[in-house]
Amino acid sequence: MKKQLFSEFPPVSKQQWEDVIVKDLKGADYEKKLVWKTDEGFDVRPYYVAEDGTGLEYLKEFSGKSINGNPNDWEVRQDFSGNNIAHLAADAAKKGAQSVGISVKNVNSVEEMSILLQGIDPLVTGIHFTESPSVLETMSLFAEYLDKNKIDGAKIYGSVSGCNKDAAAVIAKYGVAFPRFRFIEIKAVELRNMGSTIAQELGFAISNAVAVLDDLTEKGLSVDEIIPRMTIHFATGSNYFMEIAKIRAARVLFNAIATQYGASVKDIFIHSSSSTWNKTIFDPYVNMLRSTTETMSAAIGGANSISTIAFDEMYEKNDDFSARTARNQQIILKEESFIDKVADPAAGSYYVEQISDSLAEEAWKLFLTIEEKGGYYAARTEYVIPEVEKSAARHLKDVSSRKKFVLGVNQYPNLNETMLDKLSGSFEGMRASAEIETLRLQTEKSERKPKVFLLTYGSLGMRKARAGFATNFFGCAGYEIMDNAGFKTGAEGAAAALAAGADITVLCSSDEEYTALVSEAVPLLKGKTAVVLAGYPKEQIEEFSAQGVEEFIHVRSNVLEVLQKFQKRLL
Repeated sequence: MKKQLFSEFPPVSKQQWEDVIVKDLKGADYEKKLVWKTDEGFDVRPYYVAEDGTGLEYLKEFSGKSINGNPNDWEVRQDFSGNNIAHLAADAAKKGAQSVGISVKNVNSVEEMSILLQGIDPLVTGIHFTESPSVLETMSLFAEYLDKNKIDGAKIYGSVSGCNKDAAAVIAKYGVAFPRFRFIEIKAVELRNMGSTIAQELGFAISNAVAVLDDLTEKGLSVDEIIPRMTIHFATGSNYFMEIAKIRAARVLFNAIATQYGASVKDIFIHSSSSTWNKTIFDPYVNMLRSTTETMSAAIGGANSISTIAFDEMYEKNDDFSARTARNQQIILKEESFIDKVADPAAGSYYVEQISDSLAEEAWKLFLTIEEKGGYYAARTEYVIPEVEKSAARHLKDVSSRKKFVLGVNQYPNLNETMLDKLSGSFEGMRASAEIETLRLQTEKSERKPKVFLLTYGSLGMRKARAGFATNFFGCAGYEIMDNAGFKTGAEGAAAALAAGADITVLCSSDEEYTALVSEAVPLLKGKTAVVLAGYPKEQIEEFSAQGVEEFIHVRSNVLEVLQKFQKRLL
């Protein structure tokens, strides 16, 4: 009998952990300090242990999902739209993409279909048609193209994404000829990229899937004819573990739905693409970091296929370099990190199992609410979209107030970066950073760049900290920041600010030293430059305002609103 590892260490109960935590908190509020109040509607504890998994054994039923016979394999897919689709899709097919997603919104003839597919062998590379204005028409053109090239549709793998209203007719007409093609897509991705929470994306997707099943079964199709033709398309964001849990929870919920319909096929094909909601124009290489963790979440969660968007997708369409790096992000995760070699890598994690269950529970509540309102189609306009809009508004407020950071936009902006000359494409969707980035682009378009002078004084630690804060704050709008080593007197600093032609002068010191600094510097600056104070000395706000301080910037300031005021004044 093999000796169990670490058997010399006695087991530690949950209560023992709790006792140590409470002791270390030294009277601080446990809930406020350590419990995460998520956007999804449930709390996350600071740690989980084995006993937290009691009652979650059902999740094991969904472990080990595979594609192509490998434990956690997924289809490396790359999507293209806009210009130069044919070239990039053909290049992707030759250099690691197992399938390509290509927009057919402007394809109206078999000749145009032939141009789009030039250089792609459908027998080798999966074909996914996106943005189809008519699924029936797209399949008709594709069937004609295959017939013209003497290719058997039964050997072709892929999907078509468009409106699901013609799904019954498409399955009836092309189901037999294209047994490996999926004609129905549940576009949860659209809601997520509008700013929904993860729980909303999941719950509304399940509700939409039920609406499609109801509609098609009423038209005479069986659930076993429908489910193999269906894809749920999720957007994956930067909330790493929660995104892993989402895909795992989706399988649980869909299985429960399929069971109620009496289906023999209960698994659902899940496609995941990088979220656009959290992507940025500025500091675009950070998008590559974001999409890497998102791709990892999708892969570890068990997505069947994944599309990783290019880092410059927000401002430039279809570039060889960015397409290559996006594709290689997935290939590295397979070929060098071996994520595809382990069935359900997240299984056994107390934390992931717990949030998978919590997400499933919250999503199910949303599903039941929609059912009470008459189902997805009836509730979409009056309930689903308004709820997503509320979620988006909360998130936008958190970004504008910097409660939530978007690196390179509302936190640590690259002060030397310009992007106006790189905007060759137009991204039409919503993004969390769009409002702040609009301010910065306005600054670039302007004939003058406002100058922000940091009048640093007194305590070295405090003046440096507040100068750094002010640099981040005004850097969000792309203003020129003039930092200083520190001045001996407020008068000296004021003279330097005026000599530099400062549009905005930010006082940077400690609360204790602000009284002296304000009384000495502000009379010299007032009326000649906007005077801003970094910090919020609560007891002296009225006094300092009366002396001429126009704005106080601090951690609770709404950076968007403050900068919008200065834009109107200075540009």
